[in-house]
Amino acid sequence: MSKTEIRPAKGKLGVLIPGIGAVSTTFMAGVEAVRRGIAEPIGSLTQMGTIRLGKRTENRVPALREFVPLAGLGDLVFGGWDIFEDNCYEAARKAGVLEKDLLEKVKPLLESIVPMPAVFDNRYVKKLSGPNVKKGANWYDLAEQVMEDIRTFEKTNGVERSVMIWCASTEIFIQPSDVHGSLRAFEEGLKRKDERISPSMVYAYAAIRSGLPFANGAPNLTVDIPALVELARERSVPIAGKDLKTGQTLMKTILAPGFKARLLGVSGWFSTNILGNRDGEVLDDPESFKTKEASKLSVLDEILQPHLYPTLYRDLYHKVRINYYPPRGDNKEGWDNIDIFGWLGYPMQIKVDFLCRDSILAAPIVLDLALFLDLAARAGRRGIQEWLSFYFKSPMTAPGLYPEHDLFIQLMKLKNTLRDMKGEELIHHLGSEYYD
Repeated sequence: MSKTEIRPAKGKLGVLIPGIGAVSTTFMAGVEAVRRGIAEPIGSLTQMGTIRLGKRTENRVPALREFVPLAGLGDLVFGGWDIFEDNCYEAARKAGVLEKDLLEKVKPLLESIVPMPAVFDNRYVKKLSGPNVKKGANWYDLAEQVMEDIRTFEKTNGVERSVMIWCASTEIFIQPSDVHGSLRAFEEGLKRKDERISPSMVYAYAAIRSGLPFANGAPNLTVDIPALVELARERSVPIAGKDLKTGQTLMKTILAPGFKARLLGVSGWFSTNILGNRDGEVLDDPESFKTKEASKLSVLDEILQPHLYPTLYRDLYHKVRINYYPPRGDNKEGWDNIDIFGWLGYPMQIKVDFLCRDSILAAPIVLDLALFLDLAARAGRRGIQEWLSFYFKSPMTAPGLYPEHDLFIQLMKLKNTLRDMKGEELIHHLGSEYYD
């Protein structure tokens, strides 16, 4: 197989994040703790994962970070934007995810990171407001300000290249429309501040125009529009999204493939969540919840494929609820009741109570996306990076393709993409050669 030419990971890599909240500060604090040798990067495929090469009998299983030329943790430099003026230490302390003892050990780094004024409009996130907000004549003007922020950040920090990952709050539900249909229409919409363009789209546009790979960690319509896909291909920039796959949906993408593999029927799946962080507060608004609901509901249909297995899944009733409950903070509880049926139609039930820490699950995803998107850029990949579907609730695909939600197929696709980059044989698991 031919090997992809991958530029070496020389110099510093900037990780720019709109949204200096629980997820982003947990990510930054965690990376610094790992760099200082006081914690392990648990949950990160790039740091702890391995990859099998060749036949099982060859016993070639290198660490991923040794197989492909990823940026080192010591080369990462952090920056971002937020509507609140708190530095990252203050933001992390208020988020309440990490213990005080750990925060104190990484305080010097976190205190040095002060958010730049954000592109924000209360119409798109109705439950939040803050003073650290940019002013501009229109969306295009604000995008130019973000691009200037990127240039200043890179120059000040001696950064060679950067990536951007949206970790800010979920915006209201927006339907794709003509303003999103082409780059020309989108740029005209930016200049007239079209209300169908949201702040997250402004960041994505600014990032891609600046040559930065972009990932959307929230469920809002952002980079998954024809206009920005067109721009990403034109500028040879990798993009990915959307909505980081963390708690309850992670469990669905583990369990549902198992049910389908064993041809067990599912008649109902009721999911409810309680959480008390800023994300929970934002999702207390019906319009923001509608955005999240659409992301969560799509998973089961795509995995179970009721059109192919009508007897088993055609009548599946799927309900999702999210409830804002301040006492719980970032420690989300995801509760699932699953009604299944087996041989001769006999009913059974499964109960799942996942008391998870949302930001603890999300932080290693942010790290992996930053490193893999940087790798993709250095490997000359552009546009939608479907091989990164492993990390998202609503993976982006080419027009006309359904997204693959099965976690195990997603992981196989990711690792085969890395094998392909390095000119290694793809693993298909047939295994017949061992018995010939």
